[in-house]
Amino acid sequence: MVRYPCLMAIQSRELSTTAAFDEWASSVRGLVAERDAVILAHNYQVPWVQEVADFVGDSLELSRLAAQTDASVIVFCGVHFMAETAKVLAYDKTVLIPDLEAGCSLAATITADQLRAWKAEHPGAVVVSYVNTTAAVKAESDYCCTSANAAQVVSSIDPDAEILFLPDMFLGAHVERVTGRKMHIWMGECHVHAGIEPSDIDRRFAEFPSAELHIHPECGCSSHAAYLMGEGMLPEGRAFMLGTGGMQQRAKETDADQIIVATETGLLHKLRKNNPDKEFIAANEAAICKYMRKITPDNLRKSLEEMVFEVKVEAEIADRARLAIERMISIS
Repeated sequence: MVRYPCLMAIQSRELSTTAAFDEWASSVRGLVAERDAVILAHNYQVPWVQEVADFVGDSLELSRLAAQTDASVIVFCGVHFMAETAKVLAYDKTVLIPDLEAGCSLAATITADQLRAWKAEHPGAVVVSYVNTTAAVKAESDYCCTSANAAQVVSSIDPDAEILFLPDMFLGAHVERVTGRKMHIWMGECHVHAGIEPSDIDRRFAEFPSAELHIHPECGCSSHAAYLMGEGMLPEGRAFMLGTGGMQQRAKETDADQIIVATETGLLHKLRKNNPDKEFIAANEAAICKYMRKITPDNLRKSLEEMVFEVKVEAEIADRARLAIERMISIS
């Protein structure tokens, strides 16, 4: 099998003129047609994968697209819980993931058994689960949420109800700040986002004093950024707590020439491609998810060639998980 150059070394602007990319992309698109497939790529995927995909977006957006597609095969270029969510919403379709080891450090922080035990300690509590969870955990939940709509979901719940929020402690703390609602929060974290620290924000602002800041609420520096905003230490209108979709929208709207982006660095490819007149600076250049990088050009093509690896979810779990997702959708 042909091995292609290190993707991180290939600049976005060179993708369309790289002979190796053109050859690989042509073979992949041929397989897509042959298999009646659609390729969904998460915003954190490497540039080549993003460029060949039919759709690029966040995990829930892609799963909803999966449910709407006429294709019979979905190749999900992301991590395992995302492919599971696609299967839940498109149960009659074949869902493939190019590498079974593409896991998620955040989703791995809580299991269905642990959630059941937590629920037993708080009878009657309402469970709100971030979409970055397994299908089995979603099945034990009352509502799902995304980083963009978590506050909206929590605000919709009876104010007298006890809430269990999981699994991301930084997102949970952000929701508490925004809603004023006290919750029980699971102490989980994404190892990549947790690694973006307050010192990274301070350092980048020292280097780019006129830049705008876009920060994902999963980040370890989110509390620090909220504090700086609350104390007026960041100029008004210069710092925004946003999910990946919100970052892309704000990037289009802002007049800022420089934007510091506090999330996984894979998003920078799409931001730079769609906004060539602006400079996007990673808050921490080491914010790279090793699990997202499990998806490579080689194993994407192999997935289509050999129809591997199929993601399956038990029907009963899928039905219950789908209900939690649908409750979220009905709110937001």
